[in-house]
Amino acid sequence: MLDITSRLRVDVDAWVAAQMDMGVCDAIERNAPAGKPVTMSAPHLPKVAGIDPTFPTPAQTSAAAHPMPALSPPPGAVIQDRLAGWVSDLTTLHELTERLARTGTLDDALDELLNAGAALVGARRGMVVLEPPHDPAHDAVFAGAPAGALPSRTRGLGLSRADLGHIETVPREVTAFGSMLRDRRPGGAAPPPVARPDLLAEDLHPLHREVVVRLGCAATYTCPLAAGGSGALGAAVWMYDEPAEPVERQTHLVGLYMRYATEHLTRLLELERARAVVATVAEELLPHRLPRVPGVTLAVRHRTGERGGGDFYDALPLPDGALGLAVGSVGGSGPGALAAMGRLRASLRAYAVMEGEDPVAVLSDLELLLRLTEPARTATALFAYAEPAARRIVLAGAGHTPPLVIGERRTEFAETSLSAPLGMLACWEAPSVELTPAPGETVLLYTDGLLRRTGDAMDRAFARLHSAAATVPRSARSDPSAVAGHVLRTMLPDGLDRTDGAEDVVLLAARFD
Repeated sequence: MLDITSRLRVDVDAWVAAQMDMGVCDAIERNAPAGKPVTMSAPHLPKVAGIDPTFPTPAQTSAAAHPMPALSPPPGAVIQDRLAGWVSDLTTLHELTERLARTGTLDDALDELLNAGAALVGARRGMVVLEPPHDPAHDAVFAGAPAGALPSRTRGLGLSRADLGHIETVPREVTAFGSMLRDRRPGGAAPPPVARPDLLAEDLHPLHREVVVRLGCAATYTCPLAAGGSGALGAAVWMYDEPAEPVERQTHLVGLYMRYATEHLTRLLELERARAVVATVAEELLPHRLPRVPGVTLAVRHRTGERGGGDFYDALPLPDGALGLAVGSVGGSGPGALAAMGRLRASLRAYAVMEGEDPVAVLSDLELLLRLTEPARTATALFAYAEPAARRIVLAGAGHTPPLVIGERRTEFAETSLSAPLGMLACWEAPSVELTPAPGETVLLYTDGLLRRTGDAMDRAFARLHSAAATVPRSARSDPSAVAGHVLRTMLPDGLDRTDGAEDVVLLAARFD
């Protein structure tokens, strides 16, 4: 914790400027009090063995010696102490900003901000509210994005979810952070920090007083998240257990830190908005809903990577009560991969309608189209022609992961032929494979992003997938949505299934009656 006493405060700007021009010793000499010699630059008197010439020789008398006067520290030493404190402050500030710069997500950055701010102002608990100003263009983007992609959020330090819930019951207009967010203006000046050193001594709103007593909060220091004329992005509140208030040096340091934190959070917000755009475009390129075909129940789980990958899925009804199922992945990431994925999926749908009963023909035509129109692009794909009434599946894969059959008596990977991805060979060809799932069994199609996000080697990731499917609760096996959800949570625990992961993930589950 940075706690510098008030006796060390000094405005060193003029002194540092002088130091840069003439050196440390000359600066100390110039800034020394007039009429007093500076110890560092004073000439040294000759020494006699055993005698210090700086002190007078005591008189040889029987009278009591005069008491020696107290020595004041040399002026140069005082300035050196002050400079050391100033350098220590800058070093601490540099270390804290470096730690903040290494964060790559909004949640991580807000947590780091709370910890650093608490150390600077000497508090134990805190809360940060991030609420960027409304922008119609950005609001339209986030309206179609997943809930986790929304930039507005509240994080706490030393506060439970219940504590944050109690704070939300307090009317915002009676809180310092609420007033900062309410009164902000686009391009306006940043609001000043607000210190409330003794909350219980104030005339508080009844709900505010009740929450203050419940949390044991005696004082607060509120600082806006604002830089320049960009307007406040939010506010941070640090809480003290006893009546207290940060000193001037602490408020200065936390003010510098908050300005840098605002700039960093602004960059992360732009990244979040870009990810939201990517996620929205990816969702629009995929089916909005799954078809209902007698004899089979479908469910899907889809996660778009932070840079936008090319993983896709499809399920389309075909003539004679048949069903076409497809999953695939286009090489690369970003807008180009998303656009190529949209074109590939649209082409696959057209070929499936015309010759869906022959999956090998569907993938052969798709490979020819990809090689002629996008020769630098590669993709993996798996297409299955399913007849739910007969519980029969004919499938073919091009460099894709094998399906997984999950049932009461078995959990096993389907045996598929080894084949190259689309666009890798001059002429693609691979035999088809036929499956006959038993009543109540679920066929799980997935992309390799599910395996890659685990961070394990592929053989170990396949083993984890098999184990996750085998441990699906018996009560959940009749619901393909529960099966897909269980596999996803088991394979990617601890937030690895978030939308800001590096790889796209697709799971398409089909349960046959």
